[in-house]
Amino acid sequence: MEEFDFIVIGAGSAGCVLADRLSADGRNKVLVLEAGGSDRKFFIKMPIGYGKLFYDEKVNWKYETEPVDGLAGRTSYWPRGRVIGGSSSINAMCYVRGLPSDFNDWRDMGNPGWGWQDVLPYFKRSETFVDRDGNSHGGGPLYVSDVYRDMHPLKEHYKAAAREMGLPVSDSMIDDPEGIGFYQINTKNGVRCSAADAFLRPAMKRGNVKLESNAEVTRVLLDGKMATGVEYVQGGVRFKAAARREVIVSGGAINSPKLLQLSGVGPSDLLRKHGIEVVLDQKNVGANLQDHLGISYFYRATVPTLNNQLTPWWGKLLLGMRYVLTRSGPLSLSVNQGGGFVKSDEKQKRPNLQLYFNPISYRTETSGERRLMHPDPYPGFIMSFQPCRPSSRGHLEIRSGNPVDKPAIHPNYLSTNQDIEDVIAGGRLIQRMAGTPTIQKLVKAAEGPDVSTMNDEEIVQDFRERSGSIFHPVSTCMMGPDPQSSVVDSKLRVHGLERLRIVDASVFPTVTSGNTNAPTIMVGQKAAEEILSGC
Repeated sequence: MEEFDFIVIGAGSAGCVLADRLSADGRNKVLVLEAGGSDRKFFIKMPIGYGKLFYDEKVNWKYETEPVDGLAGRTSYWPRGRVIGGSSSINAMCYVRGLPSDFNDWRDMGNPGWGWQDVLPYFKRSETFVDRDGNSHGGGPLYVSDVYRDMHPLKEHYKAAAREMGLPVSDSMIDDPEGIGFYQINTKNGVRCSAADAFLRPAMKRGNVKLESNAEVTRVLLDGKMATGVEYVQGGVRFKAAARREVIVSGGAINSPKLLQLSGVGPSDLLRKHGIEVVLDQKNVGANLQDHLGISYFYRATVPTLNNQLTPWWGKLLLGMRYVLTRSGPLSLSVNQGGGFVKSDEKQKRPNLQLYFNPISYRTETSGERRLMHPDPYPGFIMSFQPCRPSSRGHLEIRSGNPVDKPAIHPNYLSTNQDIEDVIAGGRLIQRMAGTPTIQKLVKAAEGPDVSTMNDEEIVQDFRERSGSIFHPVSTCMMGPDPQSSVVDSKLRVHGLERLRIVDASVFPTVTSGNTNAPTIMVGQKAAEEILSGC
């Protein structure tokens, strides 16, 4: 059995950071195990290509929740990256740190060292910003590009509507997150910059990092209450590897609690039900699940949109040639262009809604493909919102002792009055935006349910029937000081076990207000610092 100082389970957003940082001084021998395969695929590297990856089982776990009462009995589809780079290889690339108050909340929940001023240096350590003029700022390996100049001209309508509503307008949704703005994205010279590109590939140039892909970890090896290594399957063959210092689980908010449960760490009744020996009775493994829900409203436009460029075959051909030759144009961008964090009314102490404005419209029903490059055959656009901080909490649990079986996911969406109130507030805000003079001139007709005509009950019912995950699951191995209510401590060490740490979005005490990839990378940076300092 081969030995390593550290074994990192999962080459996703946090795992790639850990591989880089833990191997940097050349002294530590690091094994990275990834269930998926290569990320060297055209539709991963081309930014708008993520629509092709949305249902691609070659790079995607393709999770589906159990039916949800709050969604009128519907299930919810959850794509997660099963590929080198994890979900950073298949996401929409929006780089959003979150609101400073999100992290102050974490600190105030009993997690010292996790306030905004504490975590900001770890964000900055990763980042190199490319501004609108092409100038680079910062020395981190993860590129964050301001692509405002390349965005569709429809952006000016969105900005004008915000001003007509009296909403603040932000030039940088990273430095000044409150207000209407335009998303900076993880691209470098028109190509996706994933966690694998930024962190893992530099680490792989060192002789002390070993990456095993298509290697699915089946359990953490425990000697009493001490993690000693892992067992994994690769090519149908079972292997074991030993860890001299630590095993670090970075499988994400679904796979990390699943692996702990399979390893005998979880609710004892659940484990015994599936014939798994209980090493640690820990009811919070898989509990406290949170996720963002959002809804889109579709409109026919009176002016050309991205639909006009991408609908005809010759339009696709021209844009494809432009991308191949110059790495520029609409294919070098995300379709999530406008957005922002806003307060629904003056009573709110901080933004409670995240917005999206896309200069394209496409069908979003589960159809085997997110049709970003096959939009509606008429000019169209989308306005969307998601409540920032849902209070509902769900859970997930293994279905059996077989590692191949996907877990049962119960998100418990819309189970609190606060979440319902936020849905109504979001619908009302979109009504206000749709009623501005600028948007009125832009809209030829609403396509599908028209939020402008809905009362509060109809807004909620429409949300129950059409909303979907924004793909930000977190908190299933929650950080906190008390083992009775959390899984890891503020150093991300598993309560009650030795030499086992969890480093990914599953440790978030609460979901951040926006996209979760940037905070997950930050968690990887901060955890690496703690590990290297001997904590």
